[in-house]
Amino acid sequence: MDEVSSFCAKHDILVPKMEEFYIPGKSKRRPSSVTYSHHLRVELFYAVIDLQLRFDVVSSNLLLGMASLNPANSFANFDKERIMILAKHYPDEFGELKLRDLSRQLDTFIWHMQHGDPRFSDLKGIGDLAKALVEANLVETYSLIYLLVKLTLILPVVTTTVERAFSSMKYVKDELRSSISDAFLNDC
Repeated sequence: MDEVSSFCAKHDILVPKMEEFYIPGKSKRRPSSVTYSHHLRVELFYAVIDLQLRFDVVSSNLLLGMASLNPANSFANFDKERIMILAKHYPDEFGELKLRDLSRQLDTFIWHMQHGDPRFSDLKGIGDLAKALVEANLVETYSLIYLLVKLTLILPVVTTTVERAFSSMKYVKDELRSSISDAFLNDC
């Protein structure tokens, strides 16, 4: 706590007194029976825990599928079923026939990766796997797996981009809402 206090003092950041009553928002008029300490330790803590518990099945399936494609330790996390579930989340890319072909490719792929080419033995992540597939000229042989690897590499970027867009929209909406007067709304 001393390090945080010194950092805040150095950068002119206001540190509330934890025993004082918490004042929500910008209004100083609203009385509160909750202290800053209670607000930070209980209300915010519970909100974070609640968000973590709501982590939905789709998100966990995506993460487990991505982890199953990870080539680290000679594909130690490889799990064909989880990879197939991951592929099912992309119905435009993987129809019923392509899912069946992907299943066959996965069987051949894991054997090839674990027993064949030494270029695939020291890979660290999915990005390295994509590069190695291109360098070994196996993109056509394992086209569906390569497609799934590309989709897996794109997923974090897309998620971050969407989150940033929503954050920007929230900021713009708050700015517009605070600048719009009743007269403006009545004129509309």
